[in-house]
Amino acid sequence: MEFTEVVRLRRMVRRYDPDRPVPRGVVERCLANAVRSPSAGFSQGWDFLVLTTPDERDAFWAATTEPGAESDAWLDGIRAAPVLVLCLSHKDAYLDRYAAPDKGWTDRDEARWPVPYWDVDTGMASLLILLTATDEGLGSLFFGVPPERHAAVHDAFDIPASRTVVGVVSIGYAVPGPRSPSLRRHRRTGREVAHWGRFGVAGENP
Repeated sequence: MEFTEVVRLRRMVRRYDPDRPVPRGVVERCLANAVRSPSAGFSQGWDFLVLTTPDERDAFWAATTEPGAESDAWLDGIRAAPVLVLCLSHKDAYLDRYAAPDKGWTDRDEARWPVPYWDVDTGMASLLILLTATDEGLGSLFFGVPPERHAAVHDAFDIPASRTVVGVVSIGYAVPGPRSPSLRRHRRTGREVAHWGRFGVAGENP
């Protein structure tokens, strides 16, 4: 599939076929592409926790939902995904890298990072997983974990405290479902979001 077509076809998929497992090779290709993402100082401060068995996925949903809470259509659709990839960032990898002799920030001061590149870079790696899943003919979704449930997720899967759950990518074979009402919103075009030379200056019409 051509790259432009992959970008055009990528969608956030919220309903999956629970009876069609994702081949392990496909998941491995998603991860192999993820690590081709750029990272500041080539710090590569990311890890990916892959959950594929029913027990593993059930443990994730148990950790991220209130006990006894009623499900809904959104959650039921996502629960059917046969693969969940927890995308974890590692801040210390960046602070350590930039304290190295070739960088020279020996104080490891976080104030030097007004934008947390460890999270940004992990987000970019997550996008490559989404795009690879699309290229493989699968559906995928990036979603977050409620802040009050992060500790439970760490405990459930022995995730070190040094790692932050930036988000989760679900992967599986999409099944038809209602379109998200958010899609009624206008998609801003490249021309609408571009500012040339100074903010608020639109490019000239060709």
